[in-house]
Amino acid sequence: MKIYEKAPAKINLMLDVLRKREDGFHEVEMVMTMVDLADRLEMEELPRDTIIISSQAGYIPLDEKNLAFQAAKLIKERYDVRKGVYIHLDKHIPVAAGLAGGSSDAAAALRGLNRLWQLNIPQEELLKLGAELGSDVPFCVTGGTAIARGRGEQLEQIINPPQCWVILAKPPINVSTADVYGNFKVDRINKHPSLANMVQAIEQQSFADICTHLGNVLEDVTLPMHPEVLQLKEAMIRLGADGVLMSGSGPTVFGLVSKESKVARIYNGLRGFCKEVYAVRMLT
Repeated sequence: MKIYEKAPAKINLMLDVLRKREDGFHEVEMVMTMVDLADRLEMEELPRDTIIISSQAGYIPLDEKNLAFQAAKLIKERYDVRKGVYIHLDKHIPVAAGLAGGSSDAAAALRGLNRLWQLNIPQEELLKLGAELGSDVPFCVTGGTAIARGRGEQLEQIINPPQCWVILAKPPINVSTADVYGNFKVDRINKHPSLANMVQAIEQQSFADICTHLGNVLEDVTLPMHPEVLQLKEAMIRLGADGVLMSGSGPTVFGLVSKESKVARIYNGLRGFCKEVYAVRMLT
């Protein structure tokens, strides 16, 4: 039997950092949602007790450094599963891009292996397992749209934003999340985005207000470190995207676009800046 799972990318419509915690993590408030750019995982049981991962992408680790591998190992150890699994990872989400590609792969592995091995693990337990793997994994387990607090693992589901186009553009650089948070200073933030305003805009299904209240305090760190991210933002605004923001710790920039007639112009214009440009829909 083969199990298939889709692992969509996430974007942050709003990301605020409140303080550094005693455990070394940062206390955050975020609104996250998913877009229709996805990796796909195919999982098949093996008779011998091993984990094998393959991928068409030559640039990702296929061992213990891979989050889907870590998810399989965790679920095997925690539930004493003495069977093996072969996972093929069809990779489409850019890596180290602020789109939670690895976290979404881990979440898809947790969901898929729960079905493959008929473990009947309730979602609440899957969320706890996900939190052990990474801050974005619990959200990727549930999907949809959510307010995330704590270090990102405390989730409150809300309704999805109104349907729109999302243009994603990743410059040819990788950004270390650890480096961005390491250089982050709460007292130097120019302006904190409003969680209440973003949630209200989504609840009222106001595309215009969502664009107005986009905000990510990590831009204050990433943009000075990587000026090409700022250039990409400015280009996307100039080309006519309705709302533009860096996702996560970067370097991917996304633009929300309400009119399909604008999409091709923005997409083609951005291809002059970077190769990795995607025109997708909000996953509602």
